[in-house]
This record gives sequence, structure tokens and C-alpha cells, in this order.
Amino acid sequence: MNLRRTLASVVVATATAPVVLLSASSAFADAKPPAQTQQKPTYAQLQEAAEDAKRAYEDAVAAHEAGRKKVDAAMDAMDQNSHPLKAAVRAASKVAEAAGAAKAAADKAVADAEATLDAAKGDAEKAKAQKALGAAEAEAEKAAEAKADADTKRKAAQDTLDDARVAATREWGKVQHALADARKAKEAADKALATAKECVRVSGLTVLANNLPSKVVAGNTVDFSFTVANATDRTLNVDPLVFFPLVATNQDQHFMKVQWSHGSGWQELSHEGSSHIASVKAMKPGARTDVKMRMAIAAGAPADTSFALFAGDASDQYNPCVLGPMKRYNFEVLPAGSKPGKVDEAKPGKVESKDRPVPKPSPSAQGDTSAKPVPTATTTAAGGLAKTGSSSAVPQFALAGGAAVLLGTGAVFAVRRHRGTRGTN
Repeated sequence: MNLRRTLASVVVATATAPVVLLSASSAFADAKPPAQTQQKPTYAQLQEAAEDAKRAYEDAVAAHEAGRKKVDAAMDAMDQNSHPLKAAVRAASKVAEAAGAAKAAADKAVADAEATLDAAKGDAEKAKAQKALGAAEAEAEKAAEAKADADTKRKAAQDTLDDARVAATREWGKVQHALADARKAKEAADKALATAKECVRVSGLTVLANNLPSKVVAGNTVDFSFTVANATDRTLNVDPLVFFPLVATNQDQHFMKVQWSHGSGWQELSHEGSSHIASVKAMKPGARTDVKMRMAIAAGAPADTSFALFAGDASDQYNPCVLGPMKRYNFEVLPAGSKPGKVDEAKPGKVESKDRPVPKPSPSAQGDTSAKPVPTATTTAAGGLAKTGSSSAVPQFALAGGAAVLLGTGAVFAVRRHRGTRGTN
């Protein structure tokens, strides 16, 4: 996976704020590895979890809709007299109502018998009334028992119907809770994946130039290189990003040519001057890689100031986007024929807040040939730098135009395809 760092509106350093200068050795020595990440889920696992959560949520939505229709249908059916449970309730209610009427009649018979007994004259009449009262009380007791039994059966039938309704609503409640849980799980998985997509800043991933002169005389070609160092505790796939301004201010001309060696030949940077190059696969902790480059300035270039930017974009199994700090190298372009004397190396400086670009996605990044993996220098363990490239004999390049390639305020370029809104520090 090739990652894209969007850099737009890069401003040439003219501000008064001091530039922090770091030597290559101190930059490597000060790099601190990030926190251990071995226990974290990998990005692939987070992607899979998000996809699973999405599918589960979609299933829960479908189940929710089906469950709603099911409970509505069940409730409607149990409201119909033809439903077995509803019919049982109606039948039991009729029996209970009849038993209640029978008990009421028996109770009245008892009351009438008691009244007759109270009004009886003589022993014979009283004995007859007493016998009638006993019979009425016996019938009343049977009627009371029948009513109690009928009431119990009616309540049981009603409870069975109510339980069926509760069971239907309980199943509906489960479906509702399942949907809420699925929604929460999906949101959590989406959030975890979105967090993992954010670029992680890693101080231990360093890209520094070697032997890039602080002064270049127009008409000459200079050889230099850059070193990628992985001082993190991760094995990374690294795509170094290099940027050399190629277009003069307010001019549609290209006067500088920058190339890099991929081991068997030379490849030119795009006219925008920015590319992810020299892709390094499975760069282990402590490994370093050296990549050769060369730059040719047109003979007619006037004196001016230019610069180069170096950074490292990488990925590992835990994050799809790992970025190292960007370093800026200022150098002067001298007119052809100048005698600069002893020329020192350009020193790496941190890109200041004033130089941070305004993010601007670019459709051209989709066609950036630097997105293709390219064989590069072999990485070695800490302490060893692998040699890359071809012969140090560098021919002059035929360059179109005559003015110096100098970048002014407002130059725009975009080389990150995966991420289009990142800063440079």
C-alpha cells in the first residue's frame, strides 16, 4: 500500500522564526520508539470487525422489521374470537357467569327457607321448614363450589391468553434490544476503524539527506543520497517522500531534474517535484536503507534559493498510515561559472508551523506512478547501510528553458492518495 502525503501551498522560508537544525547523527540518536502495540488488534482485524458489525446490524434491522410485523400479527390474532385462547376465555367466562347465576339463586333459596322457618307454627311445620332449609343450604354450597371452580378456570384461561400476549411482546422486546445492541456495536467498530485510519506520528521513522550541498552552481549535476532509518519497534512498509520544487514562480517551465536510483537504473521525479519513492518492504526495527539521488540545474539558472523536503510514510499491521517527521533542506542556486569555494552540506531543519501546508486533495495523485512498488536498496540491521544505484559518473541532462527552478509562495502539489488532509510535522 502506497500512502499519500498531501502538501499544498508550501511557503519558501522567509519568516524570522529560527529554523531548528539537526545533524543526521543526532536525529537518529534522539529518535524514540513508540509505545508497544503488539496487543492491539491489527488494522485488518478492525476492518473485519467493522464489516461483521455492519452485517450484524443489517440483520438486526431486518429482524426488527420482521419482529414488528410478527408481534402485530400475533396481537391482532389473539384479539379475534376465533383464536383458540380467546375462545377458551369466552367459553370459561360463560360457564363462570352461569355458575354465578346458579349460586345467586341458591343463596336466595336459602334466604327464603330461613324466612319460612322463622314463620313456621308448631313442631311439624317447623320440622318441615328446617328440612327445606337444609336442602337449600346444601344446594347453595354446591353452587358456591361450582362458581369457584368456574372462576378459577376463567382466570386460568385469561392468564393463558395474557401470557401469550406477554410472550409476544417479550420477543419483540428482544428484537428491539438486539437492534440497539447491534447499532452500538456497529458504531463502536466504525469508531475503532476510523481511529485506526488516522495517521500515526512516529518520531523513530527518519528520512535524512546525505551530501546534499548547501550551494549548487547552475549547469552542474550533484550526487547525494538519503537514508531511511526505522528506530521504531515495528516492522514497517516504508514509502519515503521527497519533494524538490521544479517550477519557477509564475512560470510554467521546468529547469531542474531530480532522479533516484532503484538499483538497476534511474527514475525521474514527476514535474510536480514530489514522489513517494524507493519503497522498502518489511523494514525491521533498527534497519536503515541508503538511496542514491542526483540533481541537475540548468546552465542558465539565475541565483536564488530553493529547498528540498524529506519524510517517511509507512504502514504496519496496526496502522495503515504511519508518518515520520518531515525535514527541510535549504540550498542556494548560484549562477553558472560561480566559484563557491568550500561548500558545506545542507543541514536538516524541522518544517515550521508557518510552512505547514493547507491540505488540498488532488485528482492527479490517483495517477501517480510512485504508487507502484519499486525495488530499492537492501535494508540492513542497525549500523550498516546498503549500497544502491549505479555508477557515480553522472552525465549532464538536457534541460528545457533557461531560468532557475525556484519555488515561490503558493506552489501546490499533492502526492498522498490514501490521506489528503495531513500536516507536515
